[in-house]
Amino acid sequence: MKVLLRFLSICGFLSLVLISPIEAGEQGGRGDKEIREISETKRLTAADLIAQGMTRVTEVEVIQTEKGLELVIKTVVGSERLVPLILPEGNDLVIDILDATLAFSIRNGVTELNPAPGISRITVNKAEENSIQVRIAGENQTPSAEIVTGRDDLVLSITPESTTAETEPESEIEVIATGEAEDDDYRVDNANTATKTDTPLRDIPQSIQVVPQQVLEDRNVRSVNEAVETVSGVNEGADGIFRIFRGFSTNETSQLRNGYRISGNSFLNVPQEPTVAIERIEVLKGPGSVIFGALDPGGVINTITKQPLSEPFYKLSFEAGNRIFLQPSVDLSGPLTADDTALYRFIAAYNTFDGYFNGGDKENILIAPSIRLNIGEQTNLDLFYEYSRYAGDLYGGLNTLARSDGSLLPRGVNVWGNPDLTFDERLSHKYGFALEHDFNENLQLRSSLNANNYRIPGQRFAVPIELVDDRFVEFLYLDRTDSTDIYFGQIDLLTKFNTGSVEHQLLFGFDYENNSNDSFEALTTPEPLPPLDVLNPEYDVARPTDLVPDFAYERQTDTYGVYLQDQIAFSENWKLLIGGRYDWVSNELEILSNDTDEPVVTDGAFSPRVGLVYQPNDKVSLYASYSRSFLQTTSFSPGETFEPTRGTQYEVGVKTEWLDNKLSATLAAYHLTKTNVTTTDPDNPFFSIQTGEQRSQGIELDVTGEITPGWNVILAYAYTDAEVTEDNDTPVGNQLNNVPFNQASLWTTYEIQQGSLEGLGFGLGLFYIGERQGDLANSFELDDYLRTDAALYYRRGSLNTAINIRNLFDIDYARFADSPTYVQRGEPFTIKGSVSWEF
Repeated sequence: MKVLLRFLSICGFLSLVLISPIEAGEQGGRGDKEIREISETKRLTAADLIAQGMTRVTEVEVIQTEKGLELVIKTVVGSERLVPLILPEGNDLVIDILDATLAFSIRNGVTELNPAPGISRITVNKAEENSIQVRIAGENQTPSAEIVTGRDDLVLSITPESTTAETEPESEIEVIATGEAEDDDYRVDNANTATKTDTPLRDIPQSIQVVPQQVLEDRNVRSVNEAVETVSGVNEGADGIFRIFRGFSTNETSQLRNGYRISGNSFLNVPQEPTVAIERIEVLKGPGSVIFGALDPGGVINTITKQPLSEPFYKLSFEAGNRIFLQPSVDLSGPLTADDTALYRFIAAYNTFDGYFNGGDKENILIAPSIRLNIGEQTNLDLFYEYSRYAGDLYGGLNTLARSDGSLLPRGVNVWGNPDLTFDERLSHKYGFALEHDFNENLQLRSSLNANNYRIPGQRFAVPIELVDDRFVEFLYLDRTDSTDIYFGQIDLLTKFNTGSVEHQLLFGFDYENNSNDSFEALTTPEPLPPLDVLNPEYDVARPTDLVPDFAYERQTDTYGVYLQDQIAFSENWKLLIGGRYDWVSNELEILSNDTDEPVVTDGAFSPRVGLVYQPNDKVSLYASYSRSFLQTTSFSPGETFEPTRGTQYEVGVKTEWLDNKLSATLAAYHLTKTNVTTTDPDNPFFSIQTGEQRSQGIELDVTGEITPGWNVILAYAYTDAEVTEDNDTPVGNQLNNVPFNQASLWTTYEIQQGSLEGLGFGLGLFYIGERQGDLANSFELDDYLRTDAALYYRRGSLNTAINIRNLFDIDYARFADSPTYVQRGEPFTIKGSVSWEF
């Protein structure tokens, strides 16, 4: 069969080189195998073609022309010419290319919908081990195709039957933009987090970085926090929940899911959730309130989840590592109906592992089905559900204390180490829909509703409150439950129009969030627990039963927002982004423990953003921007109501592209001020205090892309000067805790491109965090550290295997601290092996 296909492909190629196109669009009077004669002078033999070996396809582009489309299939310079077999199949034109392989990662397939009048879809997929397939679907009839001669790459002119010569050509449509070897894996051109529109990064007057799927796979990250370690100016915060952007601590309010808010405070997080459902992560530096509403000003993380595919895709994976880490996972997708009107995706994962340094066991479950309904050519409806559960010792032996000289307690002393005293269970049910309808090519309606039903059936903590004589740890025991429901809905209109020669892309929208914390209850012991002797730790302490109510509350928060944004292109060189948003927030709190109703707090604020981009050429973008943010904090202290937090940022920067657009870089300088700052109460880590004003300013550099075929790199550096500028309690000039002046990271991989070792790859990561303060009072300092990660992998066909090592040299370091009694260590040497099979 393969010999026959190879022979047919040769015939198809030769017929298209010298003779007019196959008129595949006619529905009658012609067989599917109609191939015209060719001249003898241009004929190639089958032996010649077989001897050519495999040809690597590095790029597939679709360009609109007056007659229809040009399909450009690029190959490595110096490669032999591609051999296509072009045959009609119903209304589809099928192009099979043998002895060819894709030199970039499109394992999930690529689909471009409605690229031109008369053509409904173009897909590019790997067909077999040594072939690829391009399928072009006509709306009513089969398109026709002919080879464009005189081009180094294979170029096919595609003509829809309904297209006339009078059709106006439009701008280039890019199906896949790649270089010679997987440069699109690390370098991403577009994102939608900054503007809620699919916008080139070089047109956005703000620093935004994208962590694509290939980076997540190469590093084999376990959490979102690990995933963003390659982004400048982002540090890990407490418990894997908080993060630090540009010097400011943020909680789950600054993490979005597909651009939607469904997390309202720091507790609405399932720790260490498997990342198998994440397609990519977009990180917006600085305020994002203009588009997304009430957010911290430091930055936004938007996790983009994997969506249903139009082509069948199946992936089975298994991972194992030290400390008895085990994780099987499955990723299945494809059409539910023959006409692709219904697509599905099902992702599930389970993991379990032992903690560190006498920490307890942990387990995670993730189940994420989704469905896409193509209701019509202009309407899509996405439905999703996601169940996530965590159970076990949240801290896993990583929490520790600092002695009076700033040094940490020895490894192996687990101050929260009694498994009977420390346990955490969290459940999350996320579900919703997203509807898109195109009235025409210039007007789109988008609406969505998302929900998060979050439960903490039980948490137990023996919280360290003091270290006496650098030896004895005194504890407060806490037992609590929580129940929270969040519903977030939005609707917006996106329209494109011109005023003379000026192009506009206008976005107008409204959103609403209801955050109902139905019950939060904390119990504690009337007497402190027995102290722990760190020189002779005894963890066998019975769980207290004589608990008394400590604190309980119910809260209702309603947020309304309306926003308007215009992306204006005055010319190819000058572009303006301007927008504003107004938020109304109502917060009602009832203290159940003392039967007190706090006053209903209502706030409103306008948050503007304006940014200008100047592009002297297609390689350089210069930008400047101003933006503000607004956040009514849900943190609290008994009997105290906090003011909303405001942020103001000024930013300038330059974005460049090198090495034929294979490598991109962003250099940004910013000045960011945050008022009415809420921080953890040093006397009680479960409550908060509100300080005055903090300021952060710095410079950030991010470089990502491909240096040579097979060699990818991500380089990041941040200089951050963050300090207290106004405060009633903290001395002005104190540095913000956990914010180093200098932070740098390097992640690089190389994969052998040809020969018997093709597919063998290596990865190396260096992550440096400088010295920083351990608390806001600057009473102790955390040492700097350099952590080394490594990877070894082999990918061939459908088989992917890898070994990933975190903290290769097993250094001991502190990754975060809030006080001398609340310090979190970094993970010790960790190794994982993984194997997956795609089919």
